Amino acid sequence: MSKTYKYKRILLKLGGEALAPSNGAGIDPKQADRVADVISSVTSQGVQIAIVVGAGNLWRGSTGTDSGMERTIADHMGMLATVMNAIALQDALERSGISTRVQTAIEMNAVAEPYIWRRAVRHLEKGRLVILGGGTGNPYFTTDTAGALRAVEIDADILIKATKVDGVYSSDPQENPDAKKFDRLSYMEAINLRLKVMDSTALSLCMDNNMPIAVINLWEEESLLKVVKGDRVGTLVSN
Repeated sequence: MSKTYKYKRILLKLGGEALAPSNGAGIDPKQADRVADVISSVTSQGVQIAIVVGAGNLWRGSTGTDSGMERTIADHMGMLATVMNAIALQDALERSGISTRVQTAIEMNAVAEPYIWRRAVRHLEKGRLVILGGGTGNPYFTTDTAGALRAVEIDADILIKATKVDGVYSSDPQENPDAKKFDRLSYMEAINLRLKVMDSTALSLCMDNNMPIAVINLWEEESLLKVVKGDRVGTLVSN
Protein backbone atom coordinates (compact mmCIF):
# COMPACT_ATOMS: atom_id res chain seq x y z
CA MET A 1 0.00 0.00 0.00
CA SER A 2 1.15 3.53 -0.74
CA LYS A 3 2.66 5.38 2.21
CA THR A 4 0.27 8.25 1.49
CA TYR A 5 -2.59 6.28 3.09
CA LYS A 6 -3.05 7.21 6.74
CA TYR A 7 -5.62 4.58 7.67
CA LYS A 8 -5.03 0.93 6.81
CA ARG A 9 -8.08 -0.62 8.47
CA ILE A 10 -11.41 1.18 8.66
CA LEU A 11 -14.90 0.54 9.97
CA LEU A 12 -17.43 2.04 7.55
CA LYS A 13 -20.85 2.76 9.06
CA LEU A 14 -23.56 2.96 6.41
CA GLY A 15 -27.19 3.88 6.89
CA GLY A 16 -29.69 1.59 5.24
CA GLU A 17 -30.78 4.56 3.12
CA ALA A 18 -27.55 4.17 1.12
CA LEU A 19 -29.12 1.09 -0.49
CA ALA A 20 -32.59 2.57 -1.00
CA PRO A 21 -34.26 3.94 -4.12
CA SER A 22 -35.13 7.63 -4.35
CA ASN A 23 -38.20 7.29 -2.10
CA GLY A 24 -35.97 6.00 0.71
CA ALA A 25 -37.78 2.70 1.25
CA GLY A 26 -36.64 -0.78 0.28
CA ILE A 27 -33.50 -2.03 -1.47
CA ASP A 28 -32.49 -0.91 -4.96
CA PRO A 29 -29.85 -3.26 -6.47
CA LYS A 30 -28.59 -0.42 -8.68
CA GLN A 31 -28.06 1.74 -5.60
CA ALA A 32 -26.18 -1.12 -3.98
CA ASP A 33 -23.99 -1.20 -7.10
CA ARG A 34 -23.23 2.51 -6.62
CA VAL A 35 -22.14 1.86 -3.05
CA ALA A 36 -19.96 -1.00 -4.26
CA ASP A 37 -18.28 1.30 -6.79
CA VAL A 38 -17.40 3.80 -4.06
CA ILE A 39 -16.02 1.08 -1.81
CA SER A 40 -14.02 -0.60 -4.59
CA SER A 41 -12.01 2.60 -5.06
CA VAL A 42 -10.65 2.05 -1.55
CA THR A 43 -10.32 -1.74 -1.44
CA SER A 44 -8.31 -1.56 -4.66
CA GLN A 45 -5.68 0.38 -2.70
CA GLY A 46 -5.30 -2.44 -0.18
CA VAL A 47 -7.27 -0.80 2.63
CA GLN A 48 -8.98 -3.30 4.95
CA ILE A 49 -12.69 -2.54 5.33
CA ALA A 50 -15.35 -3.77 7.72
CA ILE A 51 -18.88 -2.43 7.25
CA VAL A 52 -21.77 -2.06 9.67
CA VAL A 53 -25.02 -1.27 7.90
CA GLY A 54 -28.25 0.09 9.35
CA ALA A 55 -31.84 -0.75 8.40
CA GLY A 56 -33.63 2.60 8.10
CA ASN A 57 -34.69 1.77 4.54
CA LEU A 58 -36.56 -1.33 5.72
CA TRP A 59 -37.57 -0.83 9.34
CA ARG A 60 -37.12 1.64 12.17
CA GLY A 61 -37.70 0.47 15.70
CA SER A 62 -39.41 3.76 16.52
CA THR A 63 -42.10 2.93 13.95
CA GLY A 64 -43.08 -0.05 16.04
CA THR A 65 -42.69 1.48 19.49
CA ASP A 66 -44.69 4.55 18.49
CA SER A 67 -47.55 2.17 17.70
CA GLY A 68 -47.31 0.35 21.01
CA MET A 69 -44.94 -2.46 20.02
CA GLU A 70 -42.53 -3.78 22.64
CA ARG A 71 -39.09 -2.18 22.20
CA THR A 72 -37.30 -5.53 22.28
CA ILE A 73 -39.47 -6.93 19.49
CA ALA A 74 -39.09 -3.79 17.38
CA ASP A 75 -35.31 -3.88 17.80
CA HIS A 76 -35.12 -7.58 16.91
CA MET A 77 -36.97 -6.81 13.68
CA GLY A 78 -34.48 -4.04 12.96
CA MET A 79 -31.55 -6.39 13.53
CA LEU A 80 -32.98 -8.86 11.04
CA ALA A 81 -33.47 -6.05 8.53
CA THR A 82 -29.78 -5.14 8.76
CA VAL A 83 -28.94 -8.69 7.67
CA MET A 84 -31.10 -8.27 4.56
CA ASN A 85 -29.14 -5.11 3.72
CA ALA A 86 -25.84 -6.88 4.42
CA ILE A 87 -26.68 -9.69 2.02
CA ALA A 88 -27.78 -7.24 -0.70
CA LEU A 89 -24.56 -5.28 -0.30
CA GLN A 90 -22.49 -8.48 -0.35
CA ASP A 91 -24.05 -9.42 -3.68
CA ALA A 92 -23.16 -6.03 -5.20
CA LEU A 93 -19.60 -6.16 -3.84
CA GLU A 94 -19.00 -9.72 -5.04
CA ARG A 95 -20.21 -8.77 -8.52
CA SER A 96 -17.66 -5.95 -8.40
CA GLY A 97 -14.94 -8.49 -7.78
CA ILE A 98 -14.53 -7.82 -4.04
CA SER A 99 -14.23 -10.93 -1.88
CA THR A 100 -16.79 -10.43 0.88
CA ARG A 101 -18.01 -12.19 4.01
CA VAL A 102 -21.16 -11.44 5.99
CA GLN A 103 -21.11 -12.09 9.72
CA THR A 104 -24.11 -11.67 11.99
CA ALA A 105 -24.45 -11.00 15.69
CA ILE A 106 -27.53 -13.25 15.71
CA GLU A 107 -26.65 -16.70 14.42
CA MET A 108 -28.31 -17.69 11.15
CA ASN A 109 -25.84 -20.14 9.69
CA ALA A 110 -27.81 -20.81 6.51
CA VAL A 111 -27.18 -17.27 5.24
CA ALA A 112 -24.08 -15.92 7.02
CA GLU A 113 -21.25 -16.69 9.42
CA PRO A 114 -21.73 -15.93 13.10
CA TYR A 115 -19.73 -12.92 14.26
CA ILE A 116 -16.47 -14.17 15.72
CA TRP A 117 -13.90 -11.51 16.44
CA ARG A 118 -10.83 -13.54 15.48
CA ARG A 119 -12.44 -14.79 12.28
CA ALA A 120 -13.46 -11.25 11.27
CA VAL A 121 -9.90 -9.99 11.78
CA ARG A 122 -8.49 -12.95 9.85
CA HIS A 123 -10.78 -12.21 6.91
CA LEU A 124 -9.53 -8.62 6.89
CA GLU A 125 -5.91 -9.74 7.01
CA LYS A 126 -6.58 -11.98 3.99
CA GLY A 127 -7.94 -9.03 2.03
CA ARG A 128 -11.61 -9.84 2.37
CA LEU A 129 -14.21 -7.19 3.11
CA VAL A 130 -16.41 -8.06 6.10
CA ILE A 131 -20.01 -6.88 6.50
CA LEU A 132 -21.22 -7.09 10.10
CA GLY A 133 -24.99 -7.46 10.33
CA GLY A 134 -27.40 -7.89 13.21
CA GLY A 135 -26.27 -4.84 15.16
CA THR A 136 -24.78 -5.81 18.52
CA GLY A 137 -27.22 -8.72 18.80
CA ASN A 138 -29.00 -6.94 21.64
CA PRO A 139 -32.05 -4.66 21.77
CA TYR A 140 -31.75 -1.06 22.99
CA PHE A 141 -28.51 -0.53 21.04
CA THR A 142 -28.37 1.31 17.72
CA THR A 143 -26.30 0.36 14.70
CA ASP A 144 -24.17 3.42 15.48
CA THR A 145 -23.24 1.73 18.75
CA ALA A 146 -22.66 -1.53 16.86
CA GLY A 147 -20.31 0.33 14.53
CA ALA A 148 -18.38 1.83 17.45
CA LEU A 149 -18.17 -1.53 19.22
CA ARG A 150 -16.96 -3.42 16.14
CA ALA A 151 -14.46 -0.68 15.26
CA VAL A 152 -12.88 -1.02 18.69
CA GLU A 153 -12.98 -4.83 18.61
CA ILE A 154 -11.24 -5.20 15.24
CA ASP A 155 -8.73 -2.48 16.13
CA ALA A 156 -9.75 -0.20 13.25
CA ASP A 157 -7.74 2.96 12.72
CA ILE A 158 -10.89 5.07 12.28
CA LEU A 159 -14.67 4.80 12.21
CA ILE A 160 -16.12 6.48 9.13
CA LYS A 161 -19.80 7.38 9.20
CA ALA A 162 -20.97 7.88 5.62
CA THR A 163 -24.14 9.93 5.17
CA LYS A 164 -25.83 12.24 2.66
CA VAL A 165 -24.35 15.34 4.34
CA ASP A 166 -20.76 16.53 4.04
CA GLY A 167 -20.07 16.67 7.77
CA VAL A 168 -21.60 17.74 11.07
CA TYR A 169 -23.57 20.98 11.28
CA SER A 170 -24.94 23.03 14.16
CA SER A 171 -28.44 22.31 12.82
CA ASP A 172 -30.00 20.69 9.77
CA PRO A 173 -28.41 22.49 6.78
CA GLN A 174 -31.39 21.60 4.59
CA GLU A 175 -33.70 23.49 6.93
CA ASN A 176 -31.33 26.21 8.09
CA PRO A 177 -29.09 27.79 5.42
CA ASP A 178 -27.13 29.53 8.21
CA ALA A 179 -26.17 26.26 9.89
CA LYS A 180 -22.49 26.14 10.81
CA LYS A 181 -20.34 23.26 9.64
CA PHE A 182 -17.75 21.90 12.06
CA ASP A 183 -14.40 20.75 10.67
CA ARG A 184 -13.34 19.24 13.99
CA LEU A 185 -15.08 18.38 17.24
CA SER A 186 -14.09 16.75 20.49
CA TYR A 187 -16.18 13.84 21.71
CA MET A 188 -17.52 15.90 24.60
CA GLU A 189 -18.50 18.75 22.28
CA ALA A 190 -20.42 16.31 20.09
CA ILE A 191 -22.19 14.87 23.14
CA ASN A 192 -22.91 18.13 24.96
CA LEU A 193 -24.09 20.04 21.87
CA ARG A 194 -26.39 17.11 20.93
CA LEU A 195 -25.33 17.38 17.31
CA LYS A 196 -26.67 13.92 16.34
CA VAL A 197 -23.30 12.76 15.04
CA MET A 198 -24.01 9.39 16.64
CA ASP A 199 -25.93 8.43 19.74
CA SER A 200 -24.29 9.16 23.09
CA THR A 201 -23.52 5.48 23.78
CA ALA A 202 -21.55 5.20 20.52
CA LEU A 203 -19.74 8.49 21.14
CA SER A 204 -18.82 7.51 24.70
CA LEU A 205 -17.48 4.16 23.52
CA CYS A 206 -15.32 5.87 20.91
CA MET A 207 -14.14 8.45 23.43
CA ASP A 208 -13.21 5.82 26.02
CA ASN A 209 -11.18 3.91 23.43
CA ASN A 210 -9.76 6.89 21.50
CA MET A 211 -11.46 5.84 18.25
CA PRO A 212 -11.61 8.81 15.84
CA ILE A 213 -14.83 9.32 13.87
CA ALA A 214 -15.02 10.90 10.42
CA VAL A 215 -18.43 12.02 9.16
CA ILE A 216 -18.53 12.36 5.38
CA ASN A 217 -20.86 12.49 2.40
CA LEU A 218 -20.59 9.05 0.80
CA TRP A 219 -21.59 10.43 -2.59
CA GLU A 220 -19.13 13.31 -2.72
CA GLU A 221 -16.46 12.44 -5.27
CA GLU A 222 -13.61 10.43 -3.73
CA SER A 223 -14.60 11.49 -0.20
CA LEU A 224 -14.02 8.02 1.22
CA LEU A 225 -10.67 7.70 -0.52
CA LYS A 226 -9.63 11.17 0.70
CA VAL A 227 -10.41 10.30 4.32
CA VAL A 228 -8.34 7.14 4.10
CA LYS A 229 -5.44 9.20 2.74
CA GLY A 230 -5.76 11.55 5.72
CA ASP A 231 -7.07 14.53 3.78
CA ARG A 232 -9.41 16.95 5.53
CA VAL A 233 -12.92 15.89 4.49
CA GLY A 234 -16.18 16.29 6.33
CA THR A 235 -15.95 16.47 10.12
CA LEU A 236 -13.46 14.71 12.38
CA VAL A 237 -14.49 13.86 15.93
CA SER A 238 -11.56 12.96 18.16
CA ASN A 239 -9.61 13.91 21.27
